[in-house]
Amino acid sequence: MPRFSVIVPVFKVQGFLRECLDSVLGQSCTDVEVIAVDDCSPDGCGAILDRYAERDPRVRVLHLTENVGLGRARNAGMPHATGDFLLFLDSDDTLTPGALRAIADRLDETGDPDVLVFDYARTYWWGGTRRNALARVLAEAGDGTFTAAEHPEILELLMVVWNKAYRRDFVEREGFTFPPGYYEDTPWTFPTLLSARRIATLDRICLNYRQRRQGNILSTTSRKHFDVHDQYERVFAFVDARPELARWRPYLHRKMGEHCLDILAKPDRLPARDKREFFHRTAELFRRHRTDDPVPAELRVLEGGYARYRARQRTTAAGTAFGERARQARGAAASGIKRGWSWAHGRRALDPDLAVYSAFSHRGFLGDPAAIHRAAGRLAPHIRGVWVVREDQASTLPPDIEYVLPGSTAYHRVTARATYFVNNVNWPGTLVKRPGSVHIHTHQGTPLKYMGADLLGKPGARYGFDVPQMLRRADRWDHSLVANRHSELVWDRAYPCRFASARTGSPRNDILVNAGPADGAGFRLRHGIPEDHTVVLYAPTRRDHVRGGHVERFDPARFAQDLGEDHTLVVRLHPSLANGPARGMGLAELHRRGVVVDATDEPHVEEVMLASDVLVTDYSSLMFDYANLDRPIVVHADDWGAFTAARGAYFDITADPPGHVSRSYRELAWLFASGCWRDADAARLRAGFRARFCEFDDGRAAQRVVRTLMLGEPDVPLSIPAPAAGDSDMLTGTR
Repeated sequence: MPRFSVIVPVFKVQGFLRECLDSVLGQSCTDVEVIAVDDCSPDGCGAILDRYAERDPRVRVLHLTENVGLGRARNAGMPHATGDFLLFLDSDDTLTPGALRAIADRLDETGDPDVLVFDYARTYWWGGTRRNALARVLAEAGDGTFTAAEHPEILELLMVVWNKAYRRDFVEREGFTFPPGYYEDTPWTFPTLLSARRIATLDRICLNYRQRRQGNILSTTSRKHFDVHDQYERVFAFVDARPELARWRPYLHRKMGEHCLDILAKPDRLPARDKREFFHRTAELFRRHRTDDPVPAELRVLEGGYARYRARQRTTAAGTAFGERARQARGAAASGIKRGWSWAHGRRALDPDLAVYSAFSHRGFLGDPAAIHRAAGRLAPHIRGVWVVREDQASTLPPDIEYVLPGSTAYHRVTARATYFVNNVNWPGTLVKRPGSVHIHTHQGTPLKYMGADLLGKPGARYGFDVPQMLRRADRWDHSLVANRHSELVWDRAYPCRFASARTGSPRNDILVNAGPADGAGFRLRHGIPEDHTVVLYAPTRRDHVRGGHVERFDPARFAQDLGEDHTLVVRLHPSLANGPARGMGLAELHRRGVVVDATDEPHVEEVMLASDVLVTDYSSLMFDYANLDRPIVVHADDWGAFTAARGAYFDITADPPGHVSRSYRELAWLFASGCWRDADAARLRAGFRARFCEFDDGRAAQRVVRTLMLGEPDVPLSIPAPAAGDSDMLTGTR
């Protein structure tokens, strides 16, 4: 008996069907059967299904003699299911890689609950991906099982059948079936969740919900949307037949009203001539099932007539338009006031003791600017440092940090008079550089991939990126900090502006250069990493040739297992991927289970590096900083050709690496199994890399910036060796 029975109803999806079936049959968990129901599809779907059944004994095909619709096609497949758990997969959707293994592991962990709810992502026809907006509900449910009464938020998720796994004997015992109709998922999902004694969640994207450009029946204009009333009647009938569920009537009454009003409000769901009738049928249903609970304010419109509803809609629309005009007027007035502030303060002398800092587009007290601020506090306490920080990040600041919000009057006040501006990204284009002000640009590390004007020859990488505007902003730089001569050459080429290179080193790396044996212990303690474990930090970069930027080069769970019990794998995604679907594809769940440590949200990457014993990366600039620790680095370069074709690189990291290079997962696993990741060759390669790219990082970069660029004092010069042969030819790309 298989672990999973995946029931796939099929109708007019011949262009998507193979991808759907392959996503199931190609899973690492093979303990699955597929019951494909050909719902009398008029295209080539039936033949496709038969070919799959001939090749794979796990596929069983049912050919229906008439088209019965999605719900009854699922019903036709259920009697043939023999698996422990049922999954319902629409034939234009796909399972994500590793989904069944993750579901199986979670079922084992929770002792086979009645229902397991997992996450999904919407994948759009134009290539975009958006994770379920309520994914937090899955994470907040906890590690164990619960009932709907104990965690009612579970009912706020999309009422669909395909984001859940159902224990087959639970379904059979309760006699759940699908009714015909447009909204057949509603009278299935509410009853199953309300009846389940044990529900569990999996905070992982296991399914890609395809958003077709055309063909989604729920997005079409049709009278078939009247079906929603019949489906809610079925839900109320189910609850009425089970007295123990009577407590849910007020909740279902509200959900029904919200659902129907939502359909009515959408301009493309109902023909205009049918909207009045739909309203009256909704109001009748609403009255019939009303409870003693007060009616929510937003649903009281159903207690009046259609004319009152239409009047409210017009008032709401007018109010929205008026509010937008008022907002624009307020915005214009506020902008005028701010411009007035800027003009008034811009006519006053610069404040020689005022510095303004920002990092990573106002994300907090981070990176090189934070290191410079700390050094200024010690060496130049008379210089007042003010940070520009987004409102949602203000709570992350140390308590002694003064800050202003971007665009506020206070922001315009300080930026109009500050002498020093320190940032690792460009300031907004609206900020005017006044004569006498000093702009210090720290960058975000040593460049491997093309930057700035060099992207002009890489149209895919510069998509949505305005190079001329970026260069106009860079024209404000006075000083460009560099940690090595390679960076100096690159920035001169990539940013053809009038700044001066400052061979200061990278201030954020001072902590790495000056690190002691105990540094990084806090991170290990916080994440429960044993002291005797070898910590492997995996830090992949984003891909410009892939929409969304994330490609999972290998399975981190497998890598963690292959490393062995005395190792801990720490994963840190590129910051641009932190809030996208990448973590939902399995990383968050692996972190919860203790398989890996997800360090993507750690604000200070330096602490993560200090806690690790070895870095595995592909083409992330993190390797240049990490080399200061003189710890092993492994470069996983399985797609170097595609990466350089899309983005461009200033030199071949596979020819001049900081350690061993793997070009497949098999090679990567072997490097660690054999111990070669830290052998003499690795040390030799690392030494050459450090000499080339860490040459100005001596642990005094932050104080050097303060003394030389802010206070104008002389500093003990760096002991810089003569350029190595061939350094002037390091830039291999062409603009």
